[in-house]
Amino acid sequence: MKTTKFILYVLSLCSLFQALAACEVSRDDRAITIDGKRRVLLSGSIHYPRSTAEMWPDLLRKSKEGGLNTIETYVFWNAHEPSRRQYDFNGNLDLVRFIKSIQDEGLYAVLRIGPYVCAEWNYGGFPVWLHNMPGVEFRTANTVFMNEMQNFTTLIVDMMRKEKLFASQGGPIILAQIENEYGNVMSKYGDAGKAYMDWCANLADSYQIGIPWLMCQQSDAPPPMINTCNGWYCDQFTQTNPNTPKMWTENWTGWFKSWGGAIPHRTAEDVAFAVARFFQTGGTFQNYYMYHGGTNFGRTSGGPYLTTSYDYDAPLDEYGNLNQPKWGHLKELHKVLISMENTLTHGNISNVDFGNSVSATIYATEEGSSCFFGNANTTDATITFQGSDYVVPAWSVSILPDCKNEEYNTAKVNAQTSLMVKKSNEVEDEPASLKWVWRPEIIDGPVLEGKGKFAASKLIDQKQINDESDYLWYMTSVNLNDDDPIWSDNMTLRVNGSGHVLHAYVNGEYLDSEWATYGIFNYKFEKQVKLKPGPNQIAMLSATVGLQNYGPMFDLLQSGIPGPVEIVGRKGDERVVKDLSTHKWSYKVGLRGLEDKLSNSDSDNQTNWLSEELPSNRRLTWYKTTFKAPLGTDSVVLDLLGMGKGFAWVNGHNIGRYWPSYMAKEDGCITEACDYRGSYDNNKCLTGCGEPSQRYYHVPRSFMDKDVNTLVLLEEFGGNPSQVGFKTVAVGTACGHAYEKKTLELSCQGKPIAGVLFASFGDPQGSCGSFTKGTCDAEEDVLPILQKECVGKDSCSIEVTEEKLGKTTCGDIVKRLAVEAVC
Repeated sequence: MKTTKFILYVLSLCSLFQALAACEVSRDDRAITIDGKRRVLLSGSIHYPRSTAEMWPDLLRKSKEGGLNTIETYVFWNAHEPSRRQYDFNGNLDLVRFIKSIQDEGLYAVLRIGPYVCAEWNYGGFPVWLHNMPGVEFRTANTVFMNEMQNFTTLIVDMMRKEKLFASQGGPIILAQIENEYGNVMSKYGDAGKAYMDWCANLADSYQIGIPWLMCQQSDAPPPMINTCNGWYCDQFTQTNPNTPKMWTENWTGWFKSWGGAIPHRTAEDVAFAVARFFQTGGTFQNYYMYHGGTNFGRTSGGPYLTTSYDYDAPLDEYGNLNQPKWGHLKELHKVLISMENTLTHGNISNVDFGNSVSATIYATEEGSSCFFGNANTTDATITFQGSDYVVPAWSVSILPDCKNEEYNTAKVNAQTSLMVKKSNEVEDEPASLKWVWRPEIIDGPVLEGKGKFAASKLIDQKQINDESDYLWYMTSVNLNDDDPIWSDNMTLRVNGSGHVLHAYVNGEYLDSEWATYGIFNYKFEKQVKLKPGPNQIAMLSATVGLQNYGPMFDLLQSGIPGPVEIVGRKGDERVVKDLSTHKWSYKVGLRGLEDKLSNSDSDNQTNWLSEELPSNRRLTWYKTTFKAPLGTDSVVLDLLGMGKGFAWVNGHNIGRYWPSYMAKEDGCITEACDYRGSYDNNKCLTGCGEPSQRYYHVPRSFMDKDVNTLVLLEEFGGNPSQVGFKTVAVGTACGHAYEKKTLELSCQGKPIAGVLFASFGDPQGSCGSFTKGTCDAEEDVLPILQKECVGKDSCSIEVTEEKLGKTTCGDIVKRLAVEAVC
């Protein structure tokens, strides 16, 4: 590849090290150039609404410490414009504050405006009121949709421009994105889809914000838009336009979790392998999706059936703790890549193919050369390069900044492994100390009598209520006589559901419930029913579990009860069906307790709570208690084991849907350490089979007061609150497993190291928590050395050398130091 590049256009961007000073920036076929310097850009996704504003500085600091120089985020239309032309940029929706926090940390920003985001976010980020606008069609050449999209996009662009946040103004935003993964679905929209995509590009270009625009997964992105790759691996990605750089906007560090699903994991070795392969094959910008996943507070999770946790097995866990060894292993990789920045962005590239998916890539400049040795096979390989032999482990990349000495290999993890523990609240003896009161969710007269707020002679899509609530009552009356053809001793109520949760009541009596799993969009509910001659009231409570967020025309997928709804009578072999779908249906949005704001301790409806005979396993029940916040600064979670399904509020903050009674599938999980070798997908490394899909729920410390706090639960299915309690999350065990000539670093993340239980320098076996000595070891016990260096300290560093640890009996065996410390 030539080193003299054709510059497509020159833009002013700011250097983050020259406050409010614009810098000259260009793009070419190799890289984004900032301040006259081609950059290796290492980015990570952090979604500001999935954390709190109080968490942002710590998340950004840890991102920078992890070797990132850029932060990427979506902009969430439905969060910012919940009602048409009514905007919300407060609290954790303060986008300007988030971008300025990025700038304060000395980082660049990538703003993915979309405004379609997917992101496993409710309705893909679209406000549901948009669905109900007359004549609208989403993501196609439709005037109604494009006018609304342009209004919101312009609002965001103008907001950033007013605050001087674009790089051309001295701000941190170096790249922006319009639309999102449209190329994955565009063919379903025909010629109107192509016209819409061109319109998006023209709209973005018209803003003249002085930075490049991205269109991810859009191979035919019209200039000057830059196409980018999303996926687990993007080393084989090539640009249709050869004059644009190779960019990766979503490197999936793990995967999302669904109700009824096990927990997906992606190994540190495989993520590092994917990154190193990408840079070996000419990439210069890559972004981790996610670097911090966070939490789907309130009703923001999409799906349907996606959990409140959006941990994503990211380098920073849901609560903001370092996910080790992933964070540390990638930090080492970033350090090496940045050290090679000039060579990677200017060097002439040549390749040597050793066969069997083993190759060497050389980046050469006049100053020197840097090399990658890649092995995409599942067995180790030995190669001879420039007269020297090198072993390249299976499914790994070795990086040699000087083409002689291996500085980093993706399969050799030297970073510590942290085993996190959840500790009981030491301030009080939970759960025994929690004194609960309760009150029933009142299924009041209007529901029993079928009198809602509005009516229609049809079954409506639940999106018609603009997503005001998960809950919508569908109510109708059916008159039957004992001489009706349908009348029999064997009658059923049959409902075609949309896959969301359904609770059925007949004549005020509970009949049964139905729900599905992730990826199932309909079911047949059919239960035996006893009806009476005369009027019979049928009331069905539909409870959505997040709206669809991905796929062609996903916005049209029905929610609620699409029908038909039928009474089926059977007499011997004869079956008679009465279709109620076109009856007059009455609708009531939400629940009485939500209307009365029982979740808010400051509301006027805080009387009538009962303290006697606390019920368990009772449907549609409200529970309330007070608690004291755990001491310290460790992350806090709410343990809801024993509860069914519902919502939880802490001091009025909705911490999200809970559903600990939904157990993960019984099979498909790994029983040993995940093998990083071979291509990854989200079913490869699962854990948690047969356990609650999500037992613990994040409670940010900013949601709690120092003294007394209020917890309110809305229990939908029936549960037992006597098991509920708060816990803190911290490092319990810190293990190191570093190779010779590397540095082993141990930390308890802000707590002193209490002791060192195991240490071996040789070829130790096993994993964290079960280390054993191998066939060789140091001649002198190294445990006292580690205890002296580490115990009582917040962190410690040990050079893994014989000079430090003493001679071994290992001969030519590759030596490693394994340590297990307790915090």
